[in-house]
Amino acid sequence: MAERWRRRAYNVAAMRALARAVLPRPVFDFADGAAEDESSLRANEAAFDDVSFLPMPLNGPAARDMSVDLFGERLSIPVLIGPTGLGGLFWPDGEREAARAAAAAGTAYCLSHGSVCTLEQLAETGAAPRWMQVFVYRDRAFTRELTERAQAAGYDALVLTIDNQLLGNRERDVRNGFAIPPRFSPLDLARMATKLPWLLRMRPEFSRLTFGNYVRPGANESLATLAGRMSQLLDPAMNWADVDEIRRLWRGPLILKGILHPAEAAHAVACGVDGVIVSNHGGRQLDGAAATLAALPGVVEAVAGRIPVLLDGGVRRGADVVRALCLGASACLIGRPQLWGVAVAGQAGVAHVLDIFRREIDRTMGLCGAARIADLGPHLLLSPRGPQCPISRSSTPMSISMTRSA
Repeated sequence: MAERWRRRAYNVAAMRALARAVLPRPVFDFADGAAEDESSLRANEAAFDDVSFLPMPLNGPAARDMSVDLFGERLSIPVLIGPTGLGGLFWPDGEREAARAAAAAGTAYCLSHGSVCTLEQLAETGAAPRWMQVFVYRDRAFTRELTERAQAAGYDALVLTIDNQLLGNRERDVRNGFAIPPRFSPLDLARMATKLPWLLRMRPEFSRLTFGNYVRPGANESLATLAGRMSQLLDPAMNWADVDEIRRLWRGPLILKGILHPAEAAHAVACGVDGVIVSNHGGRQLDGAAATLAALPGVVEAVAGRIPVLLDGGVRRGADVVRALCLGASACLIGRPQLWGVAVAGQAGVAHVLDIFRREIDRTMGLCGAARIADLGPHLLLSPRGPQCPISRSSTPMSISMTRSA
């Protein structure tokens, strides 16, 4: 059975199809969907198609080195696993399964604030590098608490997500009546004959599903109660003073996730932030927000090599990663693809997704004539959008410093 799914999962799109086949529709749509008309979700993916390669095959790279140095760590590939909530809904202990797969692949895993396991339980796996996501909450003491817990648990970086000040309008979830934990009527169960492996695997987990990082010791709060408290904690009044406070608290790389505007990227550098992630939350927050690849060149220009710039959103191919690196990104994060992998086969599924990216990046670099990440630059790209495109016609690779700022 395992070999059968491996043969069928020949790329990320095929893995998505397998995940769709094994998951109940509300659960699949929870991962797959985005806000309102989902225009930003589609734009994220389509933006990569607007940028073509100009390969230089006579450079003759007989072998390729895909490794990158990032925040003092050597990663084997420029692909990291980004934070996605409720990974444990897709496979038992889903977050820890994915973290183990990332560590085995030689890359980093970022735990979502909304994970089923606690950040301490994830740390117990020993998976590294491991990053922790936090938000700015109305209760600033809780923001400090999560930051301090991550420090005590030995997390290697803190990812402050800034585009969640209000909860996005995710209409697929509304249409499906999505609930946590899932509730299925007898009719729903009758329609789920093809979903029985997931149901049998997960049903014992339903009573244990929770938002682990929000559970108070001794408190008997339902998952619905926790979800309501989490949404009430979101604070549209968050500002740069909050970033300054977290910078003072956190003794390690601090990364801002949700940057699209060049002015905010420049301000982040001035505030002592160590890295930024160009992200629109996978299209799950502000529908109509710019595609991340389209926003990337402006952020790279504003940062001017002083800190690493990462990107997430719409990354479905190794060639997408190479395009982003050519435009100045240091690495890419994946969200939905790793959830599809964990839904199909747990740790083995995530490992397979990462291996797909590894093979596709290697093949794309070889066909472009690039032997190492430093050889990638805008000289290898052409845009059909004409002279207004920000892609430079430089004949030399773009370089970017990946050293931690002072």
